[in-house]
Parts: sequence; C-alpha cells; structure tokens
Amino acid sequence: MKYLRTLAVIAAIAFVTSACNLTISSNNPSATVTPSTAQPHFGVQTKTSGCIAQGGLPDSACTPGAIFPNATQQDICKSGYASSVRNVPTSEKNQDYAEYNITHHSTGQYEVDHLVSLELGGSNDISNLWPEAASPKPGFHEKDKVENYLHDQVCSGAISLKNAQIEIATNWLAVYNRMPSH
Repeated sequence: MKYLRTLAVIAAIAFVTSACNLTISSNNPSATVTPSTAQPHFGVQTKTSGCIAQGGLPDSACTPGAIFPNATQQDICKSGYASSVRNVPTSEKNQDYAEYNITHHSTGQYEVDHLVSLELGGSNDISNLWPEAASPKPGFHEKDKVENYLHDQVCSGAISLKNAQIEIATNWLAVYNRMPSH
C-alpha cells in the first residue's frame, strides 16, 4: 500500500510538471530563466508578502504583470501614450516595496517598475509593479532598453502587441539577451 501511495505521488508530480520546461543558470550576468510554455496570468496576484526577485526577474506570484485590456497597437504607438496613462501614487510604490520586504533603499538603487511597460499597454495595477534593482546588471536600465526595443518592434509590425506583452512579462532577460545590440 505504501508503494502505491508513493507511486501515486510521483505520478501526480510528473503530471503537474509535465508541461514545464525551465532552464536556470545562476551567478552569470547573462543568466536565463526560460519558461517554454509560460503564459502570464495578467492581473492575478497570488501572493502579497514575502515576495522575492531572483536573477533580475520579479516574483511571478507577486508580480505576474497586468495590462490595459483595451490598449491597441495604434494607442501605444502614439507619441505621449505612456505619459498619458502613467499613474502610480507614492502609497502604491510603498506597498510594492513592502511586498518585497524592502524597508530601506537609497536613491537610484531601485525603481518601482512596470513589468509590462506602459509603452506596451501595461497597467498601473500593483500586480504589474515591482521594485527592480539597478544592479547587478542587467537591471532596470537594461530593462528600459528591452521596453524600447519591444515598443519599436510592435510599432513597426514585426511583433504583435500581445506577444510583446507575454515576452516581457514572462522573461524580459531572454529578450535582452537576443537583442541586436545591448
């Protein structure tokens, strides 16, 4: 009976993880975390404390990303779009730092960043925000380059807005590592 129970647990774990393919490299600036079939659960925050960013990526349970569902390619490609929708009050930034257990920080050490950038139709919802570190690199300065690159790709028609949102939400580092010049 004990053997059958163990076998059932192993079978359940195998079933749950069968759709996952995750490659992790650590202690390397070009580290990759590559979920092959990951689809973000936009706006669904399943954890609001004890959040931990790792390897340049946010805790996906705390920061799964969120989008303005009605934002279109035409909207986001208009000059001034991002500034017209930007609205993150200090209280929300402070809540985000608290979720990630950051009680003290110096200017320039972190920025409360939109995982799916406003330039890609990301929203100001707390589920799209995380305190992104400047270092180690790649940090928030490098993610800014990814945001601009993907925005240019969407506006030129090289990639769909939906695909750009998924790419930045699931692994912006993979985009950074394949960009022509970074």
